[in-house]
Amino acid sequence: MRAMILAAGLGTRLRPLTNDRPKALVEINGRTLLEITLARLRSFGISEVVINVHHFSDLVVDYLNTNGNFGMRIEISREDVLLDTGGGFKKVARFFLDGQADGPFLLHNVDVISNIDFQAMFERHVESGALATLAVQSRSSSRQLLFDNDSLLCGRKSDDAAAEIVRAAPPYCPLAFCGIHVISSRIFPLLTEAGVFPIIPAYLRLAAQGEKILGFRADKYDWKDLGTPENLTAAATLNVGLLPR
Repeated sequence: MRAMILAAGLGTRLRPLTNDRPKALVEINGRTLLEITLARLRSFGISEVVINVHHFSDLVVDYLNTNGNFGMRIEISREDVLLDTGGGFKKVARFFLDGQADGPFLLHNVDVISNIDFQAMFERHVESGALATLAVQSRSSSRQLLFDNDSLLCGRKSDDAAAEIVRAAPPYCPLAFCGIHVISSRIFPLLTEAGVFPIIPAYLRLAAQGEKILGFRADKYDWKDLGTPENLTAAATLNVGLLPR
């Protein structure tokens, strides 16, 4: 299995911690967010990873070299212009298509931490025949994805906009996305968007076209967004996805 870690963002919510480093190298309990994410992937047998970088990109490269890539095969995708999730993901299609045919892979934000069972996500994804499977939870969020009774994506809503429905299948269950995806490599020719683009609107477009975008209920797992200094401090007191060295 292969994975991509999304680490190119500016980390503006983490300032001043990101004034001199990328968010991937911000630490919690003495370990960088990047190391924690790599350890989680490695614990599920994932040893081939691509990481997109932009903000202080050379620091990430130097850090990985110093640590021997943590015993993994790691490629770097440099983004001179931030491509957003969809654009950054599409840019590295070759990494996932090379010698892997239709095998699924994992997409993981560097600034989230969890003990979500990736193997269970992979198995659910394969069994369902989904194009993409998204880890979601029933929790408060200003942005929610809407799913039907079969956990298929139907739309989205936010606090400042009317609901967007792409598949009419009420009643809808609003769930918050966890920033973790399992995706089939057959998605690449279906991504007609180009350049800079977010992935969620692409998922909604594909769902409207009949593709199966599935929600994986992760309510029983611990999860935390590490995108703010306050959340970092709170997570440091938890044993949420923090694996031993």
